[in-house]
Amino acid sequence: MSVEEITAEDGPRERILAATAKLLSEGGQEAVSTRAVGAAAGVQAPTIYRLFGDKQGLLDAAAAEGFAAYLSDKTGLEPTGDPIEDLRAGWDLHLGFGLANPALYLLMYGRQRPGATPPPAAVAGTEILAAHIRRIAEAGRLRVTEERAAQLVHAAGSGTTVTLIGQPEGQRDLELSMLAREAVIAAITTGAPAAETPGPVGAAVALRAALPGTEALTEAEQALLREWLDRIARSQ
Repeated sequence: MSVEEITAEDGPRERILAATAKLLSEGGQEAVSTRAVGAAAGVQAPTIYRLFGDKQGLLDAAAAEGFAAYLSDKTGLEPTGDPIEDLRAGWDLHLGFGLANPALYLLMYGRQRPGATPPPAAVAGTEILAAHIRRIAEAGRLRVTEERAAQLVHAAGSGTTVTLIGQPEGQRDLELSMLAREAVIAAITTGAPAAETPGPVGAAVALRAALPGTEALTEAEQALLREWLDRIARSQ
């Protein structure tokens, strides 16, 4: 919602968040102050403090709204028969959101504080990425652990996006994203199902992905087997 779309029926929280998003889009984080937000939303500063605590709380809420907007696009992607192509599509969608919403993206990904609890939408985004990686593992195409693969994709994808945001819009080297994406995919996947590749690592990764579908083991036995398989997968 933009400031122009605010109506009398909108509550103060909605008006404040819309005003914050508008100020972020126009001037970045430096443009966001309680005075500017209050003037744009038609509320007094005490209302902002009551709803969000302080400016940091307001920015955190704006980041949560940003994740929710991003997820509304990402969850609309229909899985295909090729999980690696789906990962490519997810990467490109992530980049496109960042370039279309640079100030919001930097708020979402450039201000993460160690130990801070991520917003629910951020957790949901992590789960979507994990699901992409799980499908690759189930297809026998993952060469590293699911956790390492997800961390690498997240780190490379967000880092590439932040780098491109920092380049002048008319001079952005979009090929950088393609090169980074393909380098990550090459690092975490195999050219053929891992089960067809000799060696224990690929077999361990594939079996680890299939564990949730088995009922032959108790929960404790599954936990122990996961630990062993993870150890094998990390041994390469």
